[in-house]
Amino acid sequence: MKTLLLTGGSSGIGLTTVQLFAQKGWRVFELSRSGKTTAAITHIDCDVTDDMSVQHAVDQVMHLTDHLDVVISNAGFGISGPIEFTSIEEAKKQFDVNFFGAFRLAQSVLPIMRQQGYGRIIFTSSVAADLSIPYQSFYSASKSAINALALALANEVRSFGIRVSVLMPGDVATGFTDAREKNIEGANIYKGLHSAVEAMEKDERSGMTTAFIARAFYRIATAKYPKPIYVGGMIYKVFCLLNRLLPKRLVNWIVGKLYS
Repeated sequence: MKTLLLTGGSSGIGLTTVQLFAQKGWRVFELSRSGKTTAAITHIDCDVTDDMSVQHAVDQVMHLTDHLDVVISNAGFGISGPIEFTSIEEAKKQFDVNFFGAFRLAQSVLPIMRQQGYGRIIFTSSVAADLSIPYQSFYSASKSAINALALALANEVRSFGIRVSVLMPGDVATGFTDAREKNIEGANIYKGLHSAVEAMEKDERSGMTTAFIARAFYRIATAKYPKPIYVGGMIYKVFCLLNRLLPKRLVNWIVGKLYS
């Protein structure tokens, strides 16, 4: 039986993904702070911002199985607000969950995969990694950092039989939108703050289903020759392609107009 370990599986994309893998006959381990064990999914408490919590959770998984086929780093959240009025503490929290949480997980599972001689690590990124969204700068930066980490890691571990990929979804309708931590300080100065966040959230609420992204994860997990970077959603593939083909100044201007 193939095994999946996924962080951030208590709701949204993560929950739909572990349910899909379980339906496909995988043994599934879901790591989060608030998930629940079911007949098909084993929940293990885990806080990705805590080194010992991540390592302890992975150790618990390895007490229950003797191998890891696929690990998906999915835990994350978002903040919004002007860069000028974002505190260092807020920015660090964003990176601690989104980037360092993924880093902690990778460090914990790599020795296992090296020893067994195979494995697949998939990071959840975002189209916002390629197209930096105004007033969502630190979320975009954390996801861009994940892409850079994953590409470097892919080259470091290829000789051990480990494959690394990133999935960059576009807008997805989940509870992520309501959970965003909004900083409205400076709204009297940055007049476009409220309209930009409202436009972003409108796109998210009418976005793709979690089932669509879960199926994308499954295709990456089972691909014979996985690519390093995937984009979730055809329209977002077009956006990312144009980002590479058009002058950066033009692309950034267009993004600014979309969220103004």
